[in-house]
Amino acid sequence: MAKVVIDAGHGGRDPGAVYNDRMEKDDALDLALAVGRILADHGVDVSYTRTTDIYNTPYEKAMMGNNADADLFVSFHRNATVNPGALNGSETLVYADRGIPAQLARNINERLEQAGFLDRGVTERPNLVVLRRTRMPAVLVEAGFIDSETDNQIFDENFQQIAQAIADGILETLGEETAPQSQKLYRVQVGSYRNSNYANQLLTQLKQDGFPAFIVFEDGYYRVQVGAFRNLDNAVNMERRLRQWGYDTFITT
Repeated sequence: MAKVVIDAGHGGRDPGAVYNDRMEKDDALDLALAVGRILADHGVDVSYTRTTDIYNTPYEKAMMGNNADADLFVSFHRNATVNPGALNGSETLVYADRGIPAQLARNINERLEQAGFLDRGVTERPNLVVLRRTRMPAVLVEAGFIDSETDNQIFDENFQQIAQAIADGILETLGEETAPQSQKLYRVQVGSYRNSNYANQLLTQLKQDGFPAFIVFEDGYYRVQVGAFRNLDNAVNMERRLRQWGYDTFITT
């Protein structure tokens, strides 16, 4: 089962960006919880850095993600400028524009544009702690500008569509499409070992390279696999990327 850490930005004594009576920490929490519920409904193991109005440092949040041993870390925020109303649109931040984080960011951006936001693209922000200190692929979603009346109207009127858009982007990246649980799943197998230490070493390497890997114990073997795809083409694409990184693979079900 795929696992995702959901981080609602700011919280407690840190309101984030403030516009009139609106605070970033509140919008971020509402959106994080909504996305988490959708993911959980689709069989994803979801954990949160916060579910109430409390404060943790960005480093503490990154460590929560690392301790959860998750496949992805997604942080929720809203943008702001020094000149309210000057800018609008959503963007997704990454440590570096490559690998699984870049794919996840673009999957989310594409769907947020369909939900009504202007797509401001993917931005590299290697200085952000929740992107730099997390061991799993991580992104930070800026769901529109909190000081833009246009974006606030989109955020409020299309809220459920926005939450669904982000969840769909995450699910696509994980290969978890919205189909009955009994449907056949295609997985990319990278290794099979009787010794769990070897399997864990490969698992760690795959995650360091940005792949959503996991271990399945079957018939006395620890099988290291990536993804759970309902569409064979998605499994083929993942296998191609893994081979480009030098891994020996085959597709299984």
